[in-house]
Amino acid sequence: MAFLLVLLIIILVIAVMSIKIVKQSEVYIIERLGKFYKVADAGLTIIIPFFDHVRSVVSLKQQTMDVPPQGVITKDNVTITIDTVVFYQITDPAKAVYEIQNLKKGIEYLAITTIRDIIGKMDLDETFSSRDGINDKLRIVLDEATDRWGCKIDRVEIKDITPPADIRDAMEKEMNAERNKRALILESEAQRQAAITIAEGKKQAAILEAEADKEAKIRRAVGEAQAIKEVAEAKAKEIQMVYDAMKKADPNDKLVQLKSLEALEEVAKGDANKVFIPFEATSALGSLGAIKEVMTDDKK
Repeated sequence: MAFLLVLLIIILVIAVMSIKIVKQSEVYIIERLGKFYKVADAGLTIIIPFFDHVRSVVSLKQQTMDVPPQGVITKDNVTITIDTVVFYQITDPAKAVYEIQNLKKGIEYLAITTIRDIIGKMDLDETFSSRDGINDKLRIVLDEATDRWGCKIDRVEIKDITPPADIRDAMEKEMNAERNKRALILESEAQRQAAITIAEGKKQAAILEAEADKEAKIRRAVGEAQAIKEVAEAKAKEIQMVYDAMKKADPNDKLVQLKSLEALEEVAKGDANKVFIPFEATSALGSLGAIKEVMTDDKK
């Protein structure tokens, strides 16, 4: 009975040692008798106890690695500190295990040397304005170097670039001066634009006022001309009516003389203080009367 119990325990232990469950996004590097045997993918895997064993568990997820901040000297001999992060993914688990002792350390050292090489060829101002270019160069160099390790570098990002304290103070002063300069430029531009706008407004107002004055004068002249025309027409009608009435009445010379005297009387009643009637005019009126009498006697 005890033998069966021991045998059962041995069988359970062997079963536990033989059955391996690999998680998603992971692989097992399995060796047989100390030699690489296979890569076990996600799922159930059976191995032979005492002959096979799991050398390493490799994650296929994208991984990140912080590169310690490094002091780097630029082309213009300024020491700056660069903090970098690397995003990588293992594409060949067997190479990642057997081609390098420690993959993360290898990527870290390679990133440090590459950063120093790239930054050493750039000026300080260029390092601040060319982060994207530095990131691309780092990624390309690291990707080519780590390809034989079964690793792919997806991205390299520079988290921070820290210049020395004195350089930082000088940069802050320069930035403040540049901000003040921009503020003055913007203020002067705003004043210039305001002056232009005011001048344009005055010009437009003057043009509109001149046009309005011109239009008023034209309308006034047209109204006066129309009024004169209407008055003239009315006077013409009155004269025509008087002429028609006189023609219809067939007046004689005495009546004409009488009406002339009445007209002169009305003129004398006008606003003028005195009215001068030439003597020749009265003689002419008397002559007209005498001639009329003579012609009347001759007819008789």
